[in-house]
Amino acid sequence: MADLHPNGPRPARLTAGRIGLYAFLVVAALFFLLPLYTMVVTSLKSMDEIRLGQIFALPARLDFSAWATAWSGACMGTVCVGIRSGFWNSVAITVPAVALSVFVGAVNGYALSLWRPRGANALFGLLMAGGLIPYQIFLYPMVRAMANIELYNSLAGIILVHVIFGLPLVTLLFRNYFVSVPEELCKAARVDGAGFWRIFFEIMLPIAVPMVVVVSMLQFTGIWNDFLLGLVFAGRDNLPMTVQLNNIVNTTMGERTYNVNMAATILTAIVPLAIYFLSGRWFVRGIAAGAVKG
Repeated sequence: MADLHPNGPRPARLTAGRIGLYAFLVVAALFFLLPLYTMVVTSLKSMDEIRLGQIFALPARLDFSAWATAWSGACMGTVCVGIRSGFWNSVAITVPAVALSVFVGAVNGYALSLWRPRGANALFGLLMAGGLIPYQIFLYPMVRAMANIELYNSLAGIILVHVIFGLPLVTLLFRNYFVSVPEELCKAARVDGAGFWRIFFEIMLPIAVPMVVVVSMLQFTGIWNDFLLGLVFAGRDNLPMTVQLNNIVNTTMGERTYNVNMAATILTAIVPLAIYFLSGRWFVRGIAAGAVKG
């Protein structure tokens, strides 16, 4: 039992172990924040100041012109339209892909955990085996398949590819979550006349809101940050933000504008970062509620 203090619980003593823990956390935070700090300060400097080579120095004055150029004027080869079009392409790819993969994965996880159709264990094993195989191996067969159904180099095609590759992980997380739900709850609903879909939408899905948040964040981050699948399947008119960022950074016409490159990099990463900061509490709740059970 903790020692009592007249004004409340006695503060924890500052032991050597606690000091070491705090020191480690501070060093780890600085280590991971240093690249972000470098990108931010570089994006706010002019090229004349960047040439001085003082990479960690604060800018003499704040200059946001690189951000404006990165958004609407950065060059990708001979085309100078910025990263703005890639942003909207990423939104058009990510939002429906996340919604579809989360919904289908939730249905699969529910069916494989509580409904238990014939062959559920075999199907679950195949899904997990497929999720462990590097998706680079499937690129050529997927290209051929998408070309045969006339979805290659299209928005629908890249969305379908992300849904397919995301299903194993999403199904696993939902199955592990639904396994912890008492089976008697579903049996009682069946006695009352509820079928598969009514039980799913009115009982299981509302219970699984924390897991929906966790899976949505994981899928959103993975799809938004994807480069290879977007490059191969999206087509020239639907290139996501990551592919356009690569094109901007590797454009070598004239002077290499490091401030614009850093600003474009931050603009590409700011959406998933914002989602993690705004939904962090829900993410932790979902993980604690069953994401690692099973």
